Amino acid sequence: MKIFATVKRVPDPETSIKVKPDGSGIVTDNIKWVVNPFDEIAVEESLRIREKVAGSEVVLVSVGSKVVQEQLRTGLAMGADRAILVVSDDNLEPLAVARVLAKIVETEKPDLVIMGKQAIDDDSNAVGQMLAELLGWPQATFASKLELADDQKSATVMREVDGGLETLSFPLPAIVTADLRLNEPRYASLPGIMKARKKELKEIPVADLGVDVAPTVKLVKMDPPPKRQAGKKVESVDQLVNLLHTEAKVI
Repeated sequence: MKIFATVKRVPDPETSIKVKPDGSGIVTDNIKWVVNPFDEIAVEESLRIREKVAGSEVVLVSVGSKVVQEQLRTGLAMGADRAILVVSDDNLEPLAVARVLAKIVETEKPDLVIMGKQAIDDDSNAVGQMLAELLGWPQATFASKLELADDQKSATVMREVDGGLETLSFPLPAIVTADLRLNEPRYASLPGIMKARKKELKEIPVADLGVDVAPTVKLVKMDPPPKRQAGKKVESVDQLVNLLHTEAKVI
């Protein structure tokens, strides 16, 4: 069984993000970059499947500039077998990323694609669904539990919905997007880090794929959120209720 796990490079959640003075984007100097946490969960789930299904292969796939090699090496150190980086210096939109991934999937023919449900930088939550539509494959999003059938020809996903849990069954190949509660990712061991240096990391220029990645949306301006106003101390519940009613106007 061949399993694809996608990896996106995002700013560390602990990093302080600042907007450029001209509003053209964020300041990237001195930012620490990491694997998107939901993608890290997808990598972990792929590795767990490989541990259960003998002869399986876990392939990492990413789209971005050459610096994304660092995040792919992190996934390789966790235990993935090899990686593919589609090199693009432009910040591609979700549909363009889905088109690129679809082209790679058509060539590599994986049995299962597992990806994070969303990236923590843009929160778009769209690539997995778009990829499934482009490929004509079944999809299960926001997976909190994933089980393969004994013959590895179908899978079952449990996902959280308003008011309870939903269980989906579908044939493979398919797309699954990982939710936070799917698993707890492992740390890369020192031997894993050393082995990762020798594992295959193939680079493919995005232009070689013949995919339309032209942007359809233009970023006009980016503004930081307004500064939070100082709080107020109150002497009683009655005073609090009065302020919520007269000043905050939330009741």
